[in-house]
This record gives sequence, C-alpha cells and structure tokens, in this order.
Amino acid sequence: MTDPYVSIEKAGPVATVTFDRHKNLNAFDGQLILELTEVARSFHDDLETRVVILTGSKDYFSAGADIEDLSARSAGTDVEKRQTYFRGVRLCEAWESMPQITIACIEKLAVGAGVALPLACDWRVLGESCYLYVPEVKIGLNLQWGALPRLIALVGPSRAKRICLLDEKMDARTALDWGLAEEVTQDGETVARAREMAATVCTMPQVATQMVKEAINATAGALNRASSFADADQSWLTAMSDDAQSARDRFNSTS
Repeated sequence: MTDPYVSIEKAGPVATVTFDRHKNLNAFDGQLILELTEVARSFHDDLETRVVILTGSKDYFSAGADIEDLSARSAGTDVEKRQTYFRGVRLCEAWESMPQITIACIEKLAVGAGVALPLACDWRVLGESCYLYVPEVKIGLNLQWGALPRLIALVGPSRAKRICLLDEKMDARTALDWGLAEEVTQDGETVARAREMAATVCTMPQVATQMVKEAINATAGALNRASSFADADQSWLTAMSDDAQSARDRFNSTS
C-alpha cells in the first residue's frame, strides 16, 4: 500500500493540511486527489476547527496534473473514465464548501491544477519567488475543476483570457495586483503568515464568520455551477482531438 501523501496538523482551532508526494514536483495523481477530497470532507462536520491552511511541500506547491497519471484515464469503461475526469471537480467543491476559512500557501510554483485548487480556497498567500502558470489551452484542454468561473470572479474576463490564452507565467506581485493573492511573503514564510491571518479569524464570532463566508460564496458563485458543470466532459472530449494530441506532443518534447 502506498504511503499517504496528506498529513494534518492541528493547533487548537487551526488545522494545517500538507500534501507532499516527494516526486514529480508534487503533481496531482489520482491518489492525491482522493486523499485531499477525503480530508476536505472530514472538516465539513468539524465544529472545533475554525481555519484550514493548505500547503504543498516546502519546495513546491504543485506542478499540476501528473502527466504519467493522465495515461490511466484512458483505461476502463466510459463511465469509469468520466468518474476519473470529475475527481478534480469534486475535490475543489469539497474545499470550497468547507465551513472553515481556508488559506492556500503557495511556494515556488503552482501550475494548472495547482492553480485550480487554491482558487477554491478563500485566500491565497504566495512566496515572493512563486509563479502561477495555466498551460491547459497550450496542451489542448480547457481549464477545468470548476476553476474558470472562480478565476473570472477574481480577475475579470479580460485578464482571465490572458491568463488562459497567452501562456504566460505570472509572478507573485502580479498575482497580488490582479487579485489572485491576498498576501506575498518572503519565501518559506507563507504558512507563518497564514497562521497570523488565522489567529485574527479566530477572534471573530464563529457563526457569523461561517454565515458571511457562505453568503459571499453564494453571491459570487451563483452561476458557477451552470457555467462549468460540464468542464470535465469538455476536457475529456477535447483531449481526444488530433490537435490536442499534437499540442501535448509538442509540449512534452520541450518540457
């Protein structure tokens, strides 16, 4: 049995969730997605925890979907394939719907799926040398996991198009200026800053905090489900196209 990738450290009302695969720049494979989903759901009925901090390894947040693991998606029946494609959607939904305040701490890099998951959190803290990168279109896919409407809500449609279509790496200061991050810290200090923010949250009345979070999410994301319910199906479809395969071959040859 493979060792777990995810650990939880609790200190009073603050929990720190760390995921570390110790390989492949902490990219998401099936096991990691399922573990993080289960962990998120475990907090849904946790009445003691007020804030959940999410962080990757000390070296990398995540390089996105594991290319080696993607080949496994072609196995099984169509129903099984669809179930696999929607795992990331359910992961982000589980984190977004947690009653606790969630803070993603991002060091060094966050790519593709490694951007999508933090978008489902309430706040993002970046190390100063960190960059964000969304190469899905370059490899013939759409931005899925329900991330596109969340991205648009934060930066607006024009900047969302630039992030997705121009294949640019975004530095931490630009992410802060554009509204994708709440804080930029020295490298290695993201979790410490998140814990300071968490301490302030924990001074606020708990019920009111939960109610306001839920109200803001419901208002800002009222049409999210309607606009992204099929994004995993769309990726499944586009991934099979000839131009998408050619795009992935070119990307892999230059990586």
